[in-house]
Amino acid sequence: MKRRWRRAAGWLTALVLGLILLTLVLFGAANLWVWAATRDRLVADATLCPRLEVGIVFGTSSRMRSGVPNPYYHARLDTAAELWRLGRIEHLLLSGDNRSLYYNEPVTMWRDLLARHVPRSAMTLDYAGLSTFDTLVRAREVFGVEQAALVTQPWHLPRALFIAQAEGIDAYGCAAMPEQAGVDRYVSLREWFARAMTVGDLYLWHREPRFLGPKEPLLLD
Repeated sequence: MKRRWRRAAGWLTALVLGLILLTLVLFGAANLWVWAATRDRLVADATLCPRLEVGIVFGTSSRMRSGVPNPYYHARLDTAAELWRLGRIEHLLLSGDNRSLYYNEPVTMWRDLLARHVPRSAMTLDYAGLSTFDTLVRAREVFGVEQAALVTQPWHLPRALFIAQAEGIDAYGCAAMPEQAGVDRYVSLREWFARAMTVGDLYLWHREPRFLGPKEPLLLD
């Protein structure tokens, strides 16, 4: 009897270890796929991004949980404003979360870009960009974007570019570099998991955005 239990326990242990190994392999393969498929579209110096009509700015909180200014947020807006001033981008699509009267990423970005001297006519707000996935699907399906510069941090760009390519957007990643060096370990680890989940979203369970709505093509000059 004891031999049977030991044998069963051995098989169970082997099965669990095999599943863990398979998960790690798939996890690594998904990340490698995302990185390899997008590395040629990521421009480290945002001012060297190709000239495109539309730039998509991804929303995030303007402040950290501690209350200090969020360097990622300000880097995205500084980069977007600079690209507009240089004529690299003609129109900015500001996409973010609008979960309540007291938290509105698109409007906050809009106000702060006005303060950076970007005119109202050069900005469109997307209030239903609840995630990177939702932002890019809506950019294509709602706002009719076919080509775009994606403005966000380098660690975020591979995933954003991967989704854009899958949704039929000819995109380049314009890296927004915060003044503080390095990437938070939690942010880096979370992004590794997010890339793997993105492969599943696109090719396994065929995720849909939470909101789509009627088409609203961007008014470009």
